[in-house]
Amino acid sequence: MTDSIAVPSSAFGAERPLGAKAMTVLKAARKVFLAHGFAGATTDMIQREAGVSKSTVYAHFANKEILFSAVVQSECFATSINIRNIQFVPGKIREILHEIADNYLQIVLSKSGLALARMVIAEVERFPNLGKTFYEAGPKPCVSQVKELLFLAQQAGDIELGELTAEEAARVFVGSIRSEPQLYYLTHPEETPTKAQKQQWSKLIVDTFLRSYGKTD
Repeated sequence: MTDSIAVPSSAFGAERPLGAKAMTVLKAARKVFLAHGFAGATTDMIQREAGVSKSTVYAHFANKEILFSAVVQSECFATSINIRNIQFVPGKIREILHEIADNYLQIVLSKSGLALARMVIAEVERFPNLGKTFYEAGPKPCVSQVKELLFLAQQAGDIELGELTAEEAARVFVGSIRSEPQLYYLTHPEETPTKAQKQQWSKLIVDTFLRSYGKTD
């Protein structure tokens, strides 16, 4: 996550800039959560890391769950900017799908992305809103963006979805990208994927998708 932190008011929507102290607290919270996990992190730790009073922390974030939700939102929003900026170009669907796949793998297989996913999975039964926040800030807007790109590709005749809607096709594509790689590295924290491994998986998914839905002459 970059030093410029913003929490989106809605997925892929306008940003709601945070004040300087709130940003300081959020940066400190990110560091503490990634180091100690959700259960192990305390507001005292975050307060000390941020160098602010406890009242300052609570003035911006009412409790630890809300603070963690803000960290998840800001992380997802910051790391997904490349996907949000992808533009449709007629006749370039293979290149577009590769760009989506490459960028999405960078997000879900990043050290912080995997760490946050593990935390959410570990705590979602006790704090259901964490799971909802994670989904609304991460996978859902990505599917939405891919849906728009696939709709334009279908309109241009670059793909043929048959009875599938653009949203259904987007769910298939995005789900395929993260499937095995994300599961593997979630359960093997001591390993790190190489650039070549990510590129190989991206090519496999794009080739498979286009064999099913690519335009045939």
